[in-house]
Amino acid sequence: MAKVAAPRWRRRKDERPGEILAAALAVFAECGYAAARLDDIAAQAGVSKAALYLYFPTKADLFRAVAGEAVAPNLAMVQAAESYEGRFEDIARVLIPTLARAAANPAIGALIKMVIGESRNFPELARAWHDALVSQALGAMSGLIAKAQARGEVKGGDARIHALSLISPILMGVIWRETFTPVGAPPFDLESVAAQHLDTALGGMLCERGA
Repeated sequence: MAKVAAPRWRRRKDERPGEILAAALAVFAECGYAAARLDDIAAQAGVSKAALYLYFPTKADLFRAVAGEAVAPNLAMVQAAESYEGRFEDIARVLIPTLARAAANPAIGALIKMVIGESRNFPELARAWHDALVSQALGAMSGLIAKAQARGEVKGGDARIHALSLISPILMGVIWRETFTPVGAPPFDLESVAAQHLDTALGGMLCERGA
């Protein structure tokens, strides 16, 4: 039996949440959280403000969904890595460049800058970003390091601090790009920053093979 295509109005309705999130990401990135107006997001998404409220009752709900959507493609890889049982060096050389590529997305960088700049007045921003990405990435990396320490691959020390030391240069690179590059400072390539730092950090973290 031939598959009947969904009615056009149904397909449009199914697409609305994604269209709203794409519009919200653009408006948040351009205006920041405080100045972002739901009217502008609705207009850019091509829906009424009432329709927007049906999907996202508050601006905080909308930002939470934007944060989750923005990191979803990379978060799946991070979560899958938690069950990895191979050499830590090998998985680190996959995960850290993946995070760097995600952070190189200008929209992601703008969101990170917004969270840092406005979280004092809007702590829900930091909470949403922490829950959507930071805790997931840091937790997965910490767990991998702890398992590698138990196998004798990685030197002793707080696994969470080791994980933070691997991820932090990417965040610093984003802050540099969003804050100093626009006023004329020479830019840094985030993937190059991650690669060079990873070589240096692993040289200090890894135990000598055969030792």
